[in-house]
Amino acid sequence: MLRALIWDVDGTLAETEEQGHRSAFNQAFAEQGQPWHWDEARYGGLLAITGGKERLLHAWQQTDPVAAAAPEAAQQVAHLHARKTAIYLERVKNGAVVLRPGVGRLLRQARQQDVLLAIATTTTPANVRGLLTATLGASSLSWFACIAAGDQVARKKPSPDVYQRVLQTLGLPAEDCLAIEDSAVGAESARAAGLAVLITRSRYTRADAPTRCRRCWPIWTAWASPGSRPAGGCSTCPMVSLGRGWSMSMVCGTGKGSHWPPRRVAADTGRRLQQRRWGESCRLRQ
Repeated sequence: MLRALIWDVDGTLAETEEQGHRSAFNQAFAEQGQPWHWDEARYGGLLAITGGKERLLHAWQQTDPVAAAAPEAAQQVAHLHARKTAIYLERVKNGAVVLRPGVGRLLRQARQQDVLLAIATTTTPANVRGLLTATLGASSLSWFACIAAGDQVARKKPSPDVYQRVLQTLGLPAEDCLAIEDSAVGAESARAAGLAVLITRSRYTRADAPTRCRRCWPIWTAWASPGSRPAGGCSTCPMVSLGRGWSMSMVCGTGKGSHWPPRRVAADTGRRLQQRRWGESCRLRQ
């Protein structure tokens, strides 16, 4: 039965990458005298590297590998990233970053139906706290039974570590939980932990290739073309209409339909996860 929703943060709860992170990086670069500026295209490519500090170091290695390999490079990256985080949190506090429409409603209605909430993210705990406090109020921090961040595990997404940490903290089996992600990297992390995944594409992940399931774990994808399936999808997988021109299906990569169907969320608990267009209305209802 569905007992917990495990949320990614950046791109899933909110469009943080464009509304906050990218501009914060660029402001930090300018303040520190760095000759870098990440436009949308450049930043979109760098998002393949999970973790802000890792992203910074990767970009530096591309532009000046000698300097990036110097003994003091790690400290410089940490300092620059700390400044970027401070800028980002100030932007969040001032209302520059908002939840994606429908997210707040789904969070509240899940709580009303005693479905646990958790977070599995590669961002910092400070960023999570700042976003939740600014968008849902300080009390929202208590809504989540577990908030697991990238720096708390050995490996970041697409490794399953952060999801495994959440499952261990919740004390629940993976089959009783649903991960909500916006990217192929995040979906890979969740499915490697044995979780079913609902993917809701964000600004920077619209072009992500559908994630195939090597072990038949369900990957649910919402898209805006009635009756169609995403490229790479399985033609025999169940498909559920979500209304208003949106549908949901599983991408399994096997074509055998052997995994549990989308309606399993409703069947075992009497609850129904219904998405009427992510961005307008997304709710759990009896």
